[in-house]
Amino acid sequence: MFGIRENNRYQYNLAYFRRIEKDTNSGLNDLSQSLRKDDIIVANLYRQDTLIHGFTAQGTVVYNRNRESDKVHYDDNGFIVRPAALGREVPRDYDVVYLGLNGDGHFNRWNLTTSMYYALGKEKPGTFVASDVDIRAFFAAFEVSRDFDWIRARASFLYGSADKDPFDKKATGFDAIAQNPLFAGADSSYWIRQAVPLVGGGGVTLSSRNGVLNDLRSSGDEGQSNFTNPGIILAGVGVDMDVLPTLRVSFNVNDLSFADTKVLEVARNQGGLSKHIGEDVSASVIYRPFMTQNIVLRTSYAKLFTGNGYGALFPKTNPGYFMFNAIFTY
Repeated sequence: MFGIRENNRYQYNLAYFRRIEKDTNSGLNDLSQSLRKDDIIVANLYRQDTLIHGFTAQGTVVYNRNRESDKVHYDDNGFIVRPAALGREVPRDYDVVYLGLNGDGHFNRWNLTTSMYYALGKEKPGTFVASDVDIRAFFAAFEVSRDFDWIRARASFLYGSADKDPFDKKATGFDAIAQNPLFAGADSSYWIRQAVPLVGGGGVTLSSRNGVLNDLRSSGDEGQSNFTNPGIILAGVGVDMDVLPTLRVSFNVNDLSFADTKVLEVARNQGGLSKHIGEDVSASVIYRPFMTQNIVLRTSYAKLFTGNGYGALFPKTNPGYFMFNAIFTY
């Protein structure tokens, strides 16, 4: 259900979803399988020209009800994804409410995009404990930019709270229902684009593919949310240069850290881990030969110059990747 008020100044939406299982390798919906017992109810309200003309505010309430503790689920490659191979590896249920406040627009020549969420609820049982656990987690992201003729300079900051004690009755690591961030370089970034495995911690990843949160999930598509995680702190700068109407060149540098390493130390049985992950450096070239979205050619390269935290998990590595992506729309 959706609608508008006062000449489109207010927009509202109310929606219900039951998630579909994904094909493990393609990421497409797999309609041959039963629907997941993972329900989502979303309500949001947009208000244009909040505070000043040109800035839109959005309030969001999301309820995620997961009841997948009744069976174990393996992906198409034979790996366990529900429950994740982490901690007690026990099937669990959870109820989570996300309260969000978001904004997007400009103040004179300054562009601002913001997003803040507080997650609260309960999971039964916890990831590392047999008792029920209260969920209390926080997320915030800000991106400020300014245009100088054909050049746009950007500064980004993102924080996802961490769980500082995996054995208490509180889960304070922020996790989302699903991720696809358009932030801090997006999929040009190594950390956002690539799935980074947690070696020795089971079949889970530090950060899943097309995700920025260090949520220790088995899969971004098929796994459950995990609120017992080391969190994330990202601070970065970038620049977009529209060299031609058909050609854009972008550069991004992001400094990455864990908000807290206690969960990692327990999962890896490895004490004294540093919080610093490293510097994620990336560059991309986007070419649109017809100045439309019908044909979009994108080339990017990214490299992670690792800090002590990542180096302790994966010694003597500075991983990188090269990507060419072509989109044709008719």
